[in-house]
Amino acid sequence: MEARRRHRGRVLLPALIAAVVQMGAGGRANAHWHETGSRQLDALGYTLLLAGPALLLARRAYPRAVLYAVSLLTLAYLLMGYGYGPIFIALAIAFLSAAQRGSRWYTYPIVPLGYLLMVWPAPFLPGHPTNYWQIVGLFAWLSVLVALAEGMRQRRAVLVARRQRAEAAQRNEQAERARAEARREQRATQERLAIARELHDVLAHSLSLINVQSSVALELLDRKPEQAATALAAIKSASRDALGEVHALLQSIRAGAENVAAPVSPAVRVGDLDALLEPARAAGLMVRAEVTGDPVRLPAVLDVAAARIVRESLTNVLRHAPGANAVVSVNYSPDELRLVVENTAPAITPQPSTTPGGNGIPGMIERAHALNGELTAIPLRTGGFRVTGRLPIPQESR
Repeated sequence: MEARRRHRGRVLLPALIAAVVQMGAGGRANAHWHETGSRQLDALGYTLLLAGPALLLARRAYPRAVLYAVSLLTLAYLLMGYGYGPIFIALAIAFLSAAQRGSRWYTYPIVPLGYLLMVWPAPFLPGHPTNYWQIVGLFAWLSVLVALAEGMRQRRAVLVARRQRAEAAQRNEQAERARAEARREQRATQERLAIARELHDVLAHSLSLINVQSSVALELLDRKPEQAATALAAIKSASRDALGEVHALLQSIRAGAENVAAPVSPAVRVGDLDALLEPARAAGLMVRAEVTGDPVRLPAVLDVAAARIVRESLTNVLRHAPGANAVVSVNYSPDELRLVVENTAPAITPQPSTTPGGNGIPGMIERAHALNGELTAIPLRTGGFRVTGRLPIPQESR
């Protein structure tokens, strides 16, 4: 509302000033020229003096048309024999408005054309030829008018450029905030997916071990109670470890109500193979560990992926190759971590299982690809199975 009032004031005030000056001083100026033979100011003259300021009210919307119309009114005023005077006030305002808004090709040519008309033939037709000082003075006055118009034009261009830069900076800032928000949402989504995958794998691995051991315990409970007790102890250990890992994951979810964060370190590290293989050994799997190369401290995300790949591979051996033996090989090199989990053929025919496992081989491949690595899982001619994973070690961790 305030801006609208300021705009209305900028439109009305120059037109009002031009009307007051031309109507008030026009009579006195014309009386001076009347002594030299100019036409006495009458109703038509006053109408022409007032018409120019009235047209100025439309100069913001139609700057070029208003300039041409006021020029014609001024020329008509002089050709009808009225004396020189403040009639030029409206013309000067119309020219400045058009010059700073429109093209120079349509406004600046008015100046030399008007200069020639004011020097000749407009003064000669009423019989009032101009003298040398009038010619020089009019030229100087028009030169100042053009310089003023050009200055206003340049100032307007600077203001427009500043406003455009400010608007562009504001748009860039808003776009950057939107991109940052999108990145935060994407990271949060990825972290939620990572937590969901970890939770799924923990439960699937632990429940698979519990399922295998419970089957053994039920089968041996009457015939070999001591071995059944061992299977029940393995169930207890697996469930305890699973509850601990699930508790850690749930704490991570609760702590990340605003910014979800996945666990940064695994419950067991691939560098501690004995602890990593303990649940599978407790479940009755004969598994041997082999470590080659110089062990290094791995990034947490790589340690998680390697540990999960080994666990998932051993869980598959327990479920699909009962009675088989397995070998877990971990090779450290300066550039990558190489994992090989290989098992022999099953000693007995596996029973069909209705219990779903974890992500299985697709999940392991997804983990490896997420770290720019690769994983293959192929059956062997001997009836066994081999899982091979290659995980590159980042430069900054070496």
